[in-house]
Amino acid sequence: MALQKITTIAGRAVYVPGNDIDTDRIIPARFLKCVTFDDLGEGLFADDRTAVKSNGGTHPLDDTAFIGAEILLSGANFGCGSSREHAPQAIKKFGLRAVVAEGYAEIFLGNATNIGLPCLTAERLDIQKIATAVAIDPAMVITLDLMGLNIRFGNETVPVTMRESARDALVHGRWDPIGELLEGSSAVAATAASLPYLNSGN
Repeated sequence: MALQKITTIAGRAVYVPGNDIDTDRIIPARFLKCVTFDDLGEGLFADDRTAVKSNGGTHPLDDTAFIGAEILLSGANFGCGSSREHAPQAIKKFGLRAVVAEGYAEIFLGNATNIGLPCLTAERLDIQKIATAVAIDPAMVITLDLMGLNIRFGNETVPVTMRESARDALVHGRWDPIGELLEGSSAVAATAASLPYLNSGN
């Protein structure tokens, strides 16, 4: 089966404000002892959510108005800190399908792209526009267009940017290097069978 070509993503959004949100906040270290990534969604922003709750508040991810949101909005330098691949995995396992922020840490961006989690970059004021619209109408569907490089919400459209190598990989279904290798296993086997030094019997 060919890898999914990710050209547009439409869904409701949730805004988790803040700059320099590091990977330890996204998925605290104690959750890294897992054998698989399957249950990592349960630990997404776990300590932040607990802290907000203990102070009598409600974290955006726990707000019933935003349950089921598929697009995460945030600030600058998202995913900084340690280079744990568990961070984008936790975001995706939680049910979020894309991130829109002012900027990203280099390794986080690579890890996210490799699991088909688009990371789009938008200006602060444009993210605030979207966050405000979503706060007024949490049911609003916003559309991320990786081909046209924009976000549509309500009657508005704002521009976004993406690293071109990441965008190209996503829109052409080449975002998972291991998946691509496995898909080509028959071609690898055929090539190996044609090589004399692998089939000489020596």
